[in-house]
Amino acid sequence: MDNLTFTNSILLVEGLKVTPQSSQPVFILLLLAYVFTMVSNIGLIFLISTEKNLHDPMHFLFCNLPLNDILGTTVIMPRLLQDILRETSERNISYAECVIQAYFVHVFTAACHYVLMIGLTLRLSHCRYKIENPFCDNASLFKLSCENVVINNVYGLVYTVIVLSLSALCIFITYVKIATVCITSKNKALNSKAIKTCSTHLAVYLIMFVSGATFILLHRFPEYSDSRKLASIMFHIVPSGLNPLVYGLQTKEIRQKIIKNCWRKK
Repeated sequence: MDNLTFTNSILLVEGLKVTPQSSQPVFILLLLAYVFTMVSNIGLIFLISTEKNLHDPMHFLFCNLPLNDILGTTVIMPRLLQDILRETSERNISYAECVIQAYFVHVFTAACHYVLMIGLTLRLSHCRYKIENPFCDNASLFKLSCENVVINNVYGLVYTVIVLSLSALCIFITYVKIATVCITSKNKALNSKAIKTCSTHLAVYLIMFVSGATFILLHRFPEYSDSRKLASIMFHIVPSGLNPLVYGLQTKEIRQKIIKNCWRKK
């Protein structure tokens, strides 16, 4: 069947392998995670945009993070929630929709380089119809082809290694500088704040780093498909849900405004 060229453009999304008994609990769990992510990120954007004393470069910079989290989560979660309640044979998506979803999934990760990735994929014909993932991404798309996809695999792996290496290097350098300041500084309050903020940030970063690297690399190993799916969901859900807590509540000005608004309502 893989050697045939399909004339229609309807693809079958494999999705998450859940039993009928567990589909509703899984749906509710993911729905709650999605709602929490959306409410917390939108709330953070609203707070920064409406409070005049938060209108400075640092807090506007914080707006980019929740906007990106909203985009990345919304691209996959609504359809994933629908597919959980559908029969496996009914999880259909058009090729055009799949390309659009894959594009925005990779915009969430890193915009410019993934445009080239999608371009390399679109040059391929597709002779398969099954998306071996809960959502569409570039690797899932080029797996639809019966052509030689060595270029796609090499580019994807090289880009992943470069991005992850540079990211880890930047984080390492940043934390070395922070540690140097903490060691040389005698301000206990400043050191305590730095340790508290950096530890939570590092935890979120490690979750994103490990899950992102895992699901990208495991695309090349079909026998670990279930582990790859779990890692891909974690990459989109966990950091997006934790970022408002890390970057919002850890910031004194934002935390004070949230407490003040809560007391005002009471």
